[in-house]
Amino acid sequence: MRYVAVGDSFTEGVGDELPDGGVRGWADLVAGGLAAASGEAVEYANLAVRGRLLGPIVTEQVPAALALDPAPTLLTFNGGGNDLMRPGVDPGRLMELTEEAVRRVVDAGVRLVLISGADPSDRLPFGRTVRRRAARLTDDLEQLAARYEVTFVNAFADTELHRADYWSPDRLHLGPPGHRRVASLVLAALGHDVAAAAVDPGPEPRRRVLAEARYYREHVLPWVGRHLRGRSSGDARTGKHRDWVPVTPVPAGAAPLA
Repeated sequence: MRYVAVGDSFTEGVGDELPDGGVRGWADLVAGGLAAASGEAVEYANLAVRGRLLGPIVTEQVPAALALDPAPTLLTFNGGGNDLMRPGVDPGRLMELTEEAVRRVVDAGVRLVLISGADPSDRLPFGRTVRRRAARLTDDLEQLAARYEVTFVNAFADTELHRADYWSPDRLHLGPPGHRRVASLVLAALGHDVAAAAVDPGPEPRRRVLAEARYYREHVLPWVGRHLRGRSSGDARTGKHRDWVPVTPVPAGAAPLA
């Protein structure tokens, strides 16, 4: 199997940081789970870059993924989350771009998994606006997947992921437990006997004034500043695995989603 992932920070793995400063994320975990299930090495590439809008994902990452040699057998696609957070977004245009990507992947004979991003809106400024836009995009994605008969993973509708325990301190990106859960949802959709990863339930943290002020200072204001300057967190970045890397099965007894 040769698995390639395209997308933005959600697919790159932001929020699931490693000790060396890199990131892991659900796509890496899916590659490991596929290797564990088959007992053989999986070739894996990840072209996702944080901050990318849907246009470059479709026009740059998808062609690069399909041009890999040898060709991929599985591709996961997610995009549009960064577009939804911008004023004046055109939902119709997002779906035109997504359908263009779906058509290219299907015509290439590559198995495609469309994935809706998880819903961060409960704890975000202007969260209701983000949720409304994302809900419409998710509904359109589900219909598109049905029309092309491709696999669809609806992480947006997963209510377990609404809990704060699954999110990183910036409240926009999943934390390690969230990435583990999405990986388990994808593997299950691919037909593997994987229980949905979950953390023990606990009370939602209370929002305190000083903590909220610190959140805005450390996360919201820098994000606003970058966008006012026309910059992105992904500027000058490239995908973390732009060519095939082998992912070997985990040792016996180890959890593939650990």
